[in-house]
Amino acid sequence: MRKMIHVATASHDALQTLARETGQSFQDLIDQAIADLLKKHKRPVTLKDMLRESLATGGKAVTPPKRRRPA
Repeated sequence: MRKMIHVATASHDALQTLARETGQSFQDLIDQAIADLLKKHKRPVTLKDMLRESLATGGKAVTPPKRRRPA
């Protein structure tokens, strides 16, 4: 599946440079960043992780608590 996102020019340039220096593709770096973000927020990253979480919760979706707006 192909999706388009907006990336700030400075971030794009920095990622392109990092990709060249490490020998990874731009897409690999983006995939790694998204996986790290999901892990940080304790969300499943892979289909296997999603299925494991589903079994652990009895098939009920786990939703993060809603944030309250400051009064």
